[in-house]
Amino acid sequence: MTTAFILIAGSLAAGALVLLLWPLLRRRGDGQPASTLAAATVLCAILLGGAGLYAAFSKYTWDASAPESADTPAAMTAKLAKRLASQPDDLEGWLMLGRSYLTLEQYPLAVRAYQRADRLANGSNVEAIIGVGESLVAEDSSALEGAAGKLFERALEIDPNNAKATFYSAFAAMARGDLAKAKQRFQQMLALNPPPEVRQIIETRVAAIEAQLGNTEAASAATAGAGGAAIISVRVTISPELARRVPAGTSLFVAARDPQNPGPPFAAKRLVARFPVDVELTPADAMMPSRHISAGQQLDVVARVALGGTPTATSGDPFGQVSYHVGQDGRLNIVIDRTAP
Repeated sequence: MTTAFILIAGSLAAGALVLLLWPLLRRRGDGQPASTLAAATVLCAILLGGAGLYAAFSKYTWDASAPESADTPAAMTAKLAKRLASQPDDLEGWLMLGRSYLTLEQYPLAVRAYQRADRLANGSNVEAIIGVGESLVAEDSSALEGAAGKLFERALEIDPNNAKATFYSAFAAMARGDLAKAKQRFQQMLALNPPPEVRQIIETRVAAIEAQLGNTEAASAATAGAGGAAIISVRVTISPELARRVPAGTSLFVAARDPQNPGPPFAAKRLVARFPVDVELTPADAMMPSRHISAGQQLDVVARVALGGTPTATSGDPFGQVSYHVGQDGRLNIVIDRTAP
């Protein structure tokens, strides 16, 4: 690196000297002699002055023992990846590479590294399994409801007392709306004797879940006492034209909303997009304790295929909807026959 720089700098200096000294050294047409003294002055100014200015203002170090840029985390990670290309069966190396990519926020590469470690361990390495899930969540938090959540559950099957897997699986259960399992997981974390500050956070979360579960049960009891069933029942189908655009494994969201009062749905479910499918929404599917289905409501029920995999609609998502009178209507049909603008 240093030698190349000196050669390039020397070539540029030589070129500059030729351009400047040639007019001074050649004999002019009017018989005047060449300006030898001026040429010597220019030569010294360029060589000595340039070297002095570079030494004074440059931050470059000429010490061969000084650390180079190859010692940066990114460069060291690249060296590790290059080594693993020739040593593909190094399980610990792939785990280290996954951790490095995760630290560098290169999440797709972290997923690939941890997946390689998972394959090498024949699915038995908990760190590799959690690493894939953690990387997926870091890239897209909605992965908690799907692939990442399943990975954390798989890790717990191997190591039931793994704190990180328990932590993530608790939030995955909350994301899916499974409050009972979320409460169980948080209580499991309490049994692992976490630090006092972490224990306080978990206990606060458990109390909030218990309050939400209590409100949901109370809402269901109140609805039953009123004589009306707070249930929305729909059968969802899709037009043949749009069905061809839905890849296997795509998510289907079914949600009940108040057309006169925008805000979070009164109830929602996430399913795999297979048609036809019968769906029921009840107060247990509420996203907020204060916003749940009750008899007498007139709600819009929307069924949307999430091509982008997100809970919020994106342009091109196929959907259909129907107006539903809770407590009076039976099972209604929703045909997915249009796309979101």
